[in-house]
Amino acid sequence: MLSKKTKYGIKALTCIARQEKGTMLQIAAIAEKENISHKFLESILLTLRKTGVLGAKKGKGGGYYLLKNAVEVKMTDVIRTLEGPIAMVPCVSLNFYEKCDDCPDENACAVHKLMIQVRDNTLDVLRNTTLADLV
Repeated sequence: MLSKKTKYGIKALTCIARQEKGTMLQIAAIAEKENISHKFLESILLTLRKTGVLGAKKGKGGGYYLLKNAVEVKMTDVIRTLEGPIAMVPCVSLNFYEKCDDCPDENACAVHKLMIQVRDNTLDVLRNTTLADLV
């Protein structure tokens, strides 16, 4: 399940991406438009800024803006930044793999086989969806 942090992050990014290039949006404006808590949004935008998706300028006329073109911002990157693993179980994660404690043989595990299919199909959608597609 997608966390509120990730959901709000995607909503905020699409709000920013809808602006004319070079236009900055203040946190208060994004929070109001997208109905997100100002303090929670501040934390989310800071995370996206640290990973190089967003830039920020302080002071009058400042705000947040995209550092990359919206077509370069893949949903896999956004979700991994805000959510962590995309896979539903750790034993099928490509970037955050962990062996399941209760599974002696992953190759014989029905859940493992199913979750590989879910992961692969999810990754296919997310890799092929950019911020530009959502705007």
